[in-house]
Amino acid sequence: MSTILHTNLVCIDYLLDIPHNLGIAKQRWHKAFFKIHCCRALHSLTSVSKNTRAKANKVKKNISRSPSYTLVNVELDQLDNSSFKIDKTILNEVVKNKDINQLQKLDGIEGLASALETDIEGGIYGGEEATKRRQKAFGFNKYKKPPTRSIFQFVWEAFKDLTIVILLGCAALSLGFGIKENGLKEGWYDGGSIFVAVFLVIAVSAGSNYRQNRQFDKLSRVSNDIQIDVVRGGRRQQISIFEIVVGDIVCLKIGDQVPADGLFVNGHSLQVDESSMTGESDYVDVNCSQNPFLISGTKVADGYAQMLVTSVGMNTTWGEMMSHITRDTYELTPLQARLNTLTSSIGKVGLAVAFLVLVVLLVRYFTGNTQDDNGNQEYIGSKTKVDDIVNAVVGIVAAAITIVVVAIPEGLPLAVTLTLAYSMKRMMADQAMVRKLPACETMGSATTICTDKTGTLTLNQMKVIKFWQGQECIEEGVPSAISPYVLELIKQGVALNSTGSVYREDPGSEFEFSGSPTEKAILSWAVLELNMDMEEMKSNCSALHVEAFNSKKKRSGVLLRKMGDNTIHEHWKGAAEMILAMCTSYYDASGIVKEMDNGERNKFNQIIEGMAASSLRCIAFAHKQVPEEEKKLKENSLTLLGIVGIKDPCRPGVKKAVEECQYAGVNIKMITGDNVFTAKAIATECGILRPGQDMKGTVVEGEEFRNYTHEERMEKVDKICVMARSSPFDKLLMVQCLKQKGHVVAVTGDGTNDAPALKEADIGLSMGIQGTEVAKESSDIVILDDNFASVATVLRWGRCVYANIQKFIQFQLTVNVAALVINFVAAVSAGEVPLTAVQLLWVNLIMDTLGALALATEQPTKELMEKPPVGRSEPLITNIMWRNLLAQALYQITVLLTLQFGGESIFGVTEKVNDTLIFNTFVLCQVFNEFNARKLEKRNVFKGIHKNRLFLAIIGITIILQVVMVEFLKKFADTERLNWGQWGACIGLAAMSWPIAWVVKCLPVPEKPFFSYLKWKRR
Repeated sequence: MSTILHTNLVCIDYLLDIPHNLGIAKQRWHKAFFKIHCCRALHSLTSVSKNTRAKANKVKKNISRSPSYTLVNVELDQLDNSSFKIDKTILNEVVKNKDINQLQKLDGIEGLASALETDIEGGIYGGEEATKRRQKAFGFNKYKKPPTRSIFQFVWEAFKDLTIVILLGCAALSLGFGIKENGLKEGWYDGGSIFVAVFLVIAVSAGSNYRQNRQFDKLSRVSNDIQIDVVRGGRRQQISIFEIVVGDIVCLKIGDQVPADGLFVNGHSLQVDESSMTGESDYVDVNCSQNPFLISGTKVADGYAQMLVTSVGMNTTWGEMMSHITRDTYELTPLQARLNTLTSSIGKVGLAVAFLVLVVLLVRYFTGNTQDDNGNQEYIGSKTKVDDIVNAVVGIVAAAITIVVVAIPEGLPLAVTLTLAYSMKRMMADQAMVRKLPACETMGSATTICTDKTGTLTLNQMKVIKFWQGQECIEEGVPSAISPYVLELIKQGVALNSTGSVYREDPGSEFEFSGSPTEKAILSWAVLELNMDMEEMKSNCSALHVEAFNSKKKRSGVLLRKMGDNTIHEHWKGAAEMILAMCTSYYDASGIVKEMDNGERNKFNQIIEGMAASSLRCIAFAHKQVPEEEKKLKENSLTLLGIVGIKDPCRPGVKKAVEECQYAGVNIKMITGDNVFTAKAIATECGILRPGQDMKGTVVEGEEFRNYTHEERMEKVDKICVMARSSPFDKLLMVQCLKQKGHVVAVTGDGTNDAPALKEADIGLSMGIQGTEVAKESSDIVILDDNFASVATVLRWGRCVYANIQKFIQFQLTVNVAALVINFVAAVSAGEVPLTAVQLLWVNLIMDTLGALALATEQPTKELMEKPPVGRSEPLITNIMWRNLLAQALYQITVLLTLQFGGESIFGVTEKVNDTLIFNTFVLCQVFNEFNARKLEKRNVFKGIHKNRLFLAIIGITIILQVVMVEFLKKFADTERLNWGQWGACIGLAAMSWPIAWVVKCLPVPEKPFFSYLKWKRR
């Protein structure tokens, strides 16, 4: 019996070990077979031998046979969660606590990888099913976010506005007294109409803010969706950060954000910036022996590595921290802050006018100077009912409050919100993702753009097109012309001194190259032209020490041991003139080492300059065999192996984009790490430099600029167009100098070391494809396609935002000035306001919401790029705007006051019809003036109007609603129907604003801001 039991246990143990590379269906069958086998194994124990049959019969009574149709249900959740040989909690704690002892108890990194069924070399196998299984067992790489604010929260916020609260109070009182006096059928009109108008304003305002919030959330999701390099199925590939699972092998390089908690598997010289977690500014060394722990949210400062993911999402250190942080995505921009100040100032004026109107109306009422609809005196002392007094006072207060509503331009912040939200959405379609709202506005004022070369002005599609061995140019596709020994050394240098990789699924398929564009170009050349087998080269050599490439040194090196003869070799790769400076000899075409004297060195410099003048990036390889005891890389006495020339063609349309920026008064400066000859060639090709231009002081090297005195830099910085061989510090220095001279500076950058310049600049533009996560986080706008033409588009949109807001300010202030003056004059002189509370709220809705929507969605035009940049100190309301708005406001005041005091006699109508004429003319004046506001300076306000369908739709909706208000909502809006002649008169009076605007725009205005004269007089 023990033998049978042992046999069954062995079989069960075998069945428990389910291969996880099987599909879900096969796993289910495997589990079902395991369950059936267990049942049969138990049953077999009841019929072992004749000696135990009696006992077996007793057991059999307790065991029922399974009928043939019994369903065996296999729950895969049980299979998935229990299948890994390590608990999720233990995994989380090892990295969070940085517990090296606990890691050793788990058999180190290899033991953990085995428990997670991960191949350290090839990553996770099993495709999508394997990743789903891990997501079920260990969770997703996503963080819990605070719930999105609902539309009701925005409605509640709108209700908190003091003006709205007072209006609602007035509406409630008016409703109550109206129903009491006139009954429910007719008594609800005044109060009810105010309620409807207020709720309409709240709904539109809350809806706009809700949409903007949704837009921010969407942009936040896009900006957080980082692409990460992982190894899966033996192949290096890019996936979303949200798709990372426990057990993944993640590839890290300088500038990357660590996407999850994990352990260092392999790599060199890895240093991590943990300041975001610990607050400590010193970089932390990460290695296999002493500190293999990598924390999510930290940044790679130097080196490169592969890490094994142990925790994702809310199980990571970063996830725990994020769960306690509520982040508000809304950020007040400088322009919004300025507009809030402007709104407050106008509101104070409106409040003063409303208070005066309130006092005048109350005095007139209580002194018996007002009459009701029948011509009877309203207040007759103690004979007047209390209800009538309260009703009259409520009406007067409501009128005063509505004047405040019209006077306070709530539409200004709303216009900015709409403009920014609209422009952000459109910029996203134009390959620019706005991370920080102020950049939308600031970009319109940019006077200088400092741009990178590689990938921004060029395509970043690099290819090796020239190779020099010694002083001979080797023809393409002729590796036999190179000495076999030198060829082997070049292959060694390429394969071992690289952060890229080569993948080939099978011998018949094409090669896939990964890494930076330069790395991919060199690997492609070595594999396809020199027949290099990267796996073979790596297996024949082992790296002892690596110095990773960075933009300061512009080179990388590796110290390696060759397995065959156990010799130590040093390989360097980098900028040709820098590698050349480290060499004292070179290999000629036949593989013979020759000394490099000054004459030979000059010849190599001429070769490099010749290739650079053809817009080629020059990369050199050097080598040295070193003694056994050598542990560190030396940077001298090397032997030059060869020089390659890499072509990176200019982007199509980049010259046109550069010219467009220059035409708009924006200076373009190219800052590149390439040598001065390559920089000149590319700058000329892109239009930054002109053929035959005097290069003295126009083209400088980073070191030269760095060594200037502060006074020399300030004197020469404006003239510099190209800075070659620059370091990130040189870029930062240039930005600081330009800002000190009063320039508004935009900077493009992609590297980790560009972060200081991106932060220092007024607008930081990072690259979406080549940019590191550090660069993106330091920037304000991410250029998604790395194209300079998109930078020019951002500039155009920045100017459009500023121009649209100015248009709306002009439109809004015209209505404010006209409404305030008309109501004040009418109240003081006649004792009543011509526009009722509902009518004023309707005007408020037109100008605040519909007007903002119409003018805020104007698209960029060529005219915007014909003007010089807006200066830092230029006032928001220009002299041109004052001229336009004062002329229109004066015309509206003249017309409406004429109607107020002489309309009844001019048109031969009743007072009620005259009030309707005033209301209708006032609204139509705003409709016609909306066209005038489209162009602040141009006389033709209709140019391009057919392209803005939203504007035309809003104008149409406004006119239809106005007709409904006048003709069909008589009791609601307190209006009378107008005949065709009266409508024609209203339209004619309103349409006069067009010729007036045309004439006014002919009048010149001084360039000096109007208010500066007032300041001068005060002095």
